[in-house]
Amino acid sequence: MIPSLLPPGWEPGLPRLLPAMSLDDNLSGTSGMEVDDRVSALEQRLQLQEDELAVLKAALADALRRLRACEEQGAALRARGTPKGRALPRLGTTASVCQLLKGLPTRTPLNGAGPPRRVGGYATSPSSPKKEATSGRSARRYLSPERLASVRHEDPRSRTTSSSSNCSAKKEGKTKEVIFSMEEGSVKMFLRGRPVPMLIPEELAPTYSLDTRSELPSSRLKLDWVYGYRGRDCRANLYLLPTGEIVYFVASVAVLYSVEEQRQRHYLGHNDDIKCLAVHPDMVTIATGQVAGTTKEGKPLPPHVRVWDSVSLSTLHVLGLGVFDRAVCCVGFSKSNGGNLLCAVDESNDHMLSVWDWAKEAKVVDGKCSNEAVLVATFHPTDPALLITCGKSHIYFWSLEGGTLSKRQGLFEKHEKPKYVLCVTFLEGGDVVTGDSGGNLYVWGKGGNRITQAVLGAHDGGVFGLCALRDGTLVSGGGRDRRVVLWGSDYSKLQEVEGHVEELWGLATHPSRAQFVTCGQDKLVHLWSAESHQPLWSRAIEDPARSAGFHPSGSVLAVGTVTGRWLLLDTETHDLVAIHTDGNEQISVVSFSPDGAYLTVGSHDNLVYVYTVDQGGRKVSRLGKCSGHSSFITHLDWAQDSSCFVTNSGDYEILYWDPATCKQITSADAVRNVEWATATCVLGFGVFGIWSEGADGTDINAVARSHDGKLLASADDFGKVHLFSYPCCQPRALSHKYGGHSSHVTNVAFLWDDSVALTTGGKDTSVLQWRVV
Repeated sequence: MIPSLLPPGWEPGLPRLLPAMSLDDNLSGTSGMEVDDRVSALEQRLQLQEDELAVLKAALADALRRLRACEEQGAALRARGTPKGRALPRLGTTASVCQLLKGLPTRTPLNGAGPPRRVGGYATSPSSPKKEATSGRSARRYLSPERLASVRHEDPRSRTTSSSSNCSAKKEGKTKEVIFSMEEGSVKMFLRGRPVPMLIPEELAPTYSLDTRSELPSSRLKLDWVYGYRGRDCRANLYLLPTGEIVYFVASVAVLYSVEEQRQRHYLGHNDDIKCLAVHPDMVTIATGQVAGTTKEGKPLPPHVRVWDSVSLSTLHVLGLGVFDRAVCCVGFSKSNGGNLLCAVDESNDHMLSVWDWAKEAKVVDGKCSNEAVLVATFHPTDPALLITCGKSHIYFWSLEGGTLSKRQGLFEKHEKPKYVLCVTFLEGGDVVTGDSGGNLYVWGKGGNRITQAVLGAHDGGVFGLCALRDGTLVSGGGRDRRVVLWGSDYSKLQEVEGHVEELWGLATHPSRAQFVTCGQDKLVHLWSAESHQPLWSRAIEDPARSAGFHPSGSVLAVGTVTGRWLLLDTETHDLVAIHTDGNEQISVVSFSPDGAYLTVGSHDNLVYVYTVDQGGRKVSRLGKCSGHSSFITHLDWAQDSSCFVTNSGDYEILYWDPATCKQITSADAVRNVEWATATCVLGFGVFGIWSEGADGTDINAVARSHDGKLLASADDFGKVHLFSYPCCQPRALSHKYGGHSSHVTNVAFLWDDSVALTTGGKDTSVLQWRVV
């Protein structure tokens, strides 16, 4: 994230964006690619094997239970006597078993853990082994924590549909993986073969039908603002255009940010992570390169370069489809010959450097760059035949002559060779300046490969960004020290000034203001203004954060961490009000009741801890804990009158609770018609239409209902945000779909007045603000 964009005293026109730098100055965006690929392949293979084993176990257990039911049914029939004209089938033969199996009810659970328990008047899935959250890769290149948790623990994996008999009532029916029972007043969907029963409110049950076609919402989302900047593992990706806009990228979005107008525009042509950016000498044409990916259906998304117009935001050319390997990590336009050439480096083992006639979409020449990671590739501003690449333990000066590439290695001589050369810029006279992981600035004489001047220890940690201004001032940005420093022409320090850099999950909107809170793995909590797009305050905490929730007054914020600790913060002073610990596992949800009398803390230890609340949220007392889930708590919603709350768990259970007693509510009639204050649970009658056919239960990370009750937004594991009409209670409901995030979308929420929806990204560490139109 970007906690501060403009230091006091800076003249207008200077870049106002401070890169969110890595705390690990030795981190390379490419050095772990082979390992990551192997890990991803092993994870996929493990998941397939787990799937097969779980299916076999579930099928065997299900068959045993059905045989037992057959025996019981046969005994009951014999006790009552054989119906006239009908022979009683003999047990023990295959035919008789199959005949009886066809008539058995489908409410028998499929996970082999014992008979079904009755909850709220209907059968729920029985206990399953406890799961843990583990950080991992997203659905396409890595597994999200919940997905990895399900891979590493035994869990039903069957995607088969129920084999129940046809419903006899006129209003009853079934579609694939969804069954409607008028008699029970419920709809049952299946996630990986596991039944998830959901209660239908009485007013809807008489007219409900699975065949009713859902309608698209009348409103849409328009990307309004992107909070974030990818500076952790990407270099040379921040430029100031003549229009006054700063261009950079985060996730799969290229952002053009107008400092004076406080406005953003967005290029959305990419379908996966952008890794590099270059601006043409005409200062209008932009090139961006992306990584390889995979669609939800498993189709490959090849890495490539897109050349586009920064005025119209239209795509002009696409380069390298089927040519680049893994990702395009560096791009650069030539500068002194009309900018008709473009250089690019991919992330293959040899990190191939290629030069393109981009207007013709034709490759001119290529060559092996380095076995090590390459972070920057650029043409010299006055010599179209000279290129520079740098990265892990190297800087190369390339000559392009006669259709061939030749290189000279930069010599550090008496100076210590840095682990990484991180960034490059050119001075007015043609000298080259580099910044490295040791915090040093080195000046290389024009046309040479030797150091002529050094500024040692310019930053505490790596130098991640360099920019030379026309007046001779040099600007450098640091990683670990998060400082931006201005240097004079003699390299004396003129001025210095002091965001999220790791996976982001916590998101909460203020109950009455255009403000929201984000928190994540980087141990930072930020309160943002959705109007100014600036942080109102930031606070560091001791543990990585996972969840957040406002008191109804808005004066107190609860923050849950991954260690079992949770905090209460004053939203005005951002002071610590209290700190508590419940268990030693991740706190996935913290939520105050609508009347402010209770606070619930949902943990990955399968428990929900309930607190009474006094003094406007500043004083809490443990009331008890809710025990009954057989897997970790994922989501929680309160009733509008604060009389009860509902929870979802990692094994797809839906349970209801009385906060006053911390007891489970087992009467369906007691909760069937409850009005819920929010709809953040991903499982429930009002939201089950968000699930696609054959969905994995971890495909959707979060949902949120608008406060006017008309819209439902979902955040999925494939980088997409969906907008549905609410209630969303038809199978596979229609939705508007939006891209922008590049990894799993971890959370979604509406502002108090429903004017804006907010989404957080996992690995892309970004917050996207969507205007509801």
